[in-house]
Amino acid sequence: MKLILLSGWGVDRRIWQTLSEYWPGNVEPSAVEWPGYGESPALPTPTSIDALAERMAPKLPSDAVWVSWSLGGLLATALLNHLPPPKALLLLGAGSRFCSDGENGGVTSQELTSFQRAFRRDPVATWRHFLRWQAQGEPNAREAHRQLRAQLGETPHADTDTLAQGLMWLETLDNRALLATPPCPIRRLAGAHDPLLPNSTRQQALRLEAAGHCPMLSQPAPLAARLAEQATRALQESR
Repeated sequence: MKLILLSGWGVDRRIWQTLSEYWPGNVEPSAVEWPGYGESPALPTPTSIDALAERMAPKLPSDAVWVSWSLGGLLATALLNHLPPPKALLLLGAGSRFCSDGENGGVTSQELTSFQRAFRRDPVATWRHFLRWQAQGEPNAREAHRQLRAQLGETPHADTDTLAQGLMWLETLDNRALLATPPCPIRRLAGAHDPLLPNSTRQQALRLEAAGHCPMLSQPAPLAARLAEQATRALQESR
């Protein structure tokens, strides 16, 4: 069973390393980079989902299950309209859109706008703040933040234009219509204490107890098992 692992805003594929020793024997995981992260060349900015689809097509085979986290979940969902769909899509810590105006919990449009302003003033400091922010829902937030810093270092492995484009996608992507009639089975998973998700999104997902937005740090073994289990069930559903 092939799993394609996709990371989120400001975080490259190293975030998945914590799961490497916990995958069941039938799983073949492959973590791939979005354009502009790690060694993957950046797209010209501003860019479009069409351009992203063209670049990602060789990395996102249709005979696999895509496992997409955070912004990666929003982007992978949007790409379903532009690429041959996978056998299934697992959304981890992601809903149909990022901002949660009018809902209980999550990130409001005003908060995202403030974050974008701070990013324009000091991208690296704002990225570091985001690492602390997304670690807040873990049982030991300080330890989760320490793990993130140890994995990712002191600066992001993405250029400023790529990060700014990611924030624009967080602001504008809305996948509600697509998720209402998806072209493949979709399973949602979320940390029970994810500070970036509204309550409604967490309630619609398979909840990972004692976890926040980064269960790959706080709950690597249970997360690997749940992802493999949900991928298997989704594949059975698609037959």
